[in-house]
Amino acid sequence: MRTTILGYPRIGARRELKFAVEDYWAGRIGADALEKTAAGLRAGMWAELRDAGLDAVPSNTFSYYDQVLDTTVMVDAVPDRYRALSGLDRYFAMARGVQDVPALEMTKWFDTNYHYLVPELAPTTRFRLADGARAKPVAEYLEAKALGIETRPVLIGPVTYLLLSKAAADAPAGFAPLDLLDGLVEVYAELLERLAGAGAQWVQLDEPSLVGDLPPAAVEAVERAYHRLAGLPSRPRLLVATYFGAVDADALKALASTRVEGFGLDLVAGTGNLDVLASTGGLRDRTVVAGVVDGRNVWRADVRRAKAAYAVLLGLAGRVELSTSCSLLHVPVDLAAEHDLPGNVRDRLAFARQKVAEVVAIGKALKEEDPLPAPLSTPPADTDVRARLAELTDARRSDREARVRAQRAALGLPVLPTTTIGSFPQTDAIRRARAEHKAGRLDDAAYEQAMKEEIARVIELQEEIGIDVLVHGEAERNDMVQYFAERLDGYAATGHGWVQSYGTRCVRPPILHGDVSRPRPMTVAWAQYAQSLTDRPVKGMLTGPVTMLAWSFVRDDQPLAETARQVALALRDEIRDLEEAGIRVIQVDEPALRELLPLRATDHAAYLEWAVGAFRLATSGAADGTQIHTHMCYSEFGAILGAIADLDADVTSVEAARSRMEFIADLRDAGYVNGIGPGVYDIHSPRVPDVTEVEENLRRALQAVDPALLWVNPDCGLKTRAYPETEASLRNLVEAARRVRAALN
Repeated sequence: MRTTILGYPRIGARRELKFAVEDYWAGRIGADALEKTAAGLRAGMWAELRDAGLDAVPSNTFSYYDQVLDTTVMVDAVPDRYRALSGLDRYFAMARGVQDVPALEMTKWFDTNYHYLVPELAPTTRFRLADGARAKPVAEYLEAKALGIETRPVLIGPVTYLLLSKAAADAPAGFAPLDLLDGLVEVYAELLERLAGAGAQWVQLDEPSLVGDLPPAAVEAVERAYHRLAGLPSRPRLLVATYFGAVDADALKALASTRVEGFGLDLVAGTGNLDVLASTGGLRDRTVVAGVVDGRNVWRADVRRAKAAYAVLLGLAGRVELSTSCSLLHVPVDLAAEHDLPGNVRDRLAFARQKVAEVVAIGKALKEEDPLPAPLSTPPADTDVRARLAELTDARRSDREARVRAQRAALGLPVLPTTTIGSFPQTDAIRRARAEHKAGRLDDAAYEQAMKEEIARVIELQEEIGIDVLVHGEAERNDMVQYFAERLDGYAATGHGWVQSYGTRCVRPPILHGDVSRPRPMTVAWAQYAQSLTDRPVKGMLTGPVTMLAWSFVRDDQPLAETARQVALALRDEIRDLEEAGIRVIQVDEPALRELLPLRATDHAAYLEWAVGAFRLATSGAADGTQIHTHMCYSEFGAILGAIADLDADVTSVEAARSRMEFIADLRDAGYVNGIGPGVYDIHSPRVPDVTEVEENLRRALQAVDPALLWVNPDCGLKTRAYPETEASLRNLVEAARRVRAALN
């Protein structure tokens, strides 16, 4: 019984990579020091996995920023605008942009909260193995080998890479990245031959796209690509890994028709994989790597379910090996670092290190018939919350026109009103005050005074710049989900449970372990104080129910829909209290609405019904004169355009800067008739957009949106930016809005 995992966190147990990369960006260290930190993290990871007892250790799972970006660089699919740069300067420019060159578009990795950099391809793209014998997968394999550790290099499969890519802006109509398959496969063929020459026995090719809805061209591409790669005379054995769901039956048949030796199947999210495997006749002459330990959630493995799946697989596969369901990139590194979690919660958890141990232990238990542990217990129910939800049925607001009239009278905003998404830069002083307060070295009164001083600064700055609808800046919030989780019953927060979201951005997803309720108001005092400082409207800022689930580790013993309604009820109470405190604009952020969309279209309607229903449950109690906003970012929204309209928010702000406003016309065509705020500049880049750039984006938006409905805002919160660039960008935003507004009059 061999054991392995599909990938491992790369940030380090103490986020060493994050701090080293940010030091490099700031000029505090050079490239050599950065690589020294990276090499230490890689060596430590490989040794840890070997010493844990895994039979096969993955390599090439390390990245300075993103594994898709690494692949783009490796196959030299670098857009021309970056060619003047080289090395790490080029790499990070593609990820973050520089002053005169915008970054690549960024979006969600399937239905996770990890973000990848979207490759831009055109018919003129010519793939090549950029570094030849020094290509990253080869170099890292040899690096591990020099340490005495045999590894299995991990690559993003060629079909998934192309399906995740987009056509460059100047590509002709009808071009699809998949048209470039043959050229890309030849680069992969060269890479596999080089890995074989270096001594690699196995190579893992990740093809998670094969669990979604595939057009016939994609199935044919799978067969063509892997006939070529598996037919190479000199190559390692190939493990094609799928995860996040059940593999498409036609794609599995196409793969099985080739000489590929191994197939990775997710048996946690892909509960239908056993049926798919049986329907295709099984893989009795191949190896199936069974993903029986959940790589995306933090609950201990259900060993009994793993044993049952293994028993079925024995009759369908020539050889069965055990693994995680996907890479452990999506969970924190080590539960041992958590000392403050309640015992009844902690005992139910496993982070990355513990999940590796679970894979090894399950392998031993199945091989040696060790006794299985008892199943996890179910948390007690909150009968009051369940009773209140049973009484709530109507989740719709008043007629749109009535709301528009009431809000115009209450707010008195100009055409093209300006606002921001919510957060302002979190300075070192803010973080220090929050840390001192948490550690007990700063008392409640001093902490509150420090936060009030920051709120006053943010309000004064926005008024001076000329923004129309203000925010309080969220200085008191560590994270848009964790902040609320720490104030809701049924949630627990970790101290060190960091997970990479994108680049150096790490989050600590809270753990939703029981029924959710709100013991007291969570945001009212801060919003009320901010509103007292200005005559302009100040937005109350809340995180929506779907995002509270998507960016948490959620209990898996009841349907998500039921849990979402509990969170929505707590938010409904918060909106009521904000209104009573005089707040007339309330933003309920749902950036993860698209993220949780199932990968198969047949499952979309059921998900969107409860997701939209939860948002409406949270917001439908608001008065007509209260303007409800929502915000969404960094997802491909095409599949949920109707659902965005069904939310019936008065104003929806969306990421649009990196995609050049492409989404706005689609939203209009889907029947969206409420206010829309397309992000007019990209906050995930340190560059400052000039007035002309913002003005051009606004004019593009006006081609699809009535001026009476258009809002002007950045594409996301400003928490990760510094004040100098934030002030400059917002001044340019306001000036651009003024110019366009004047031209409309």
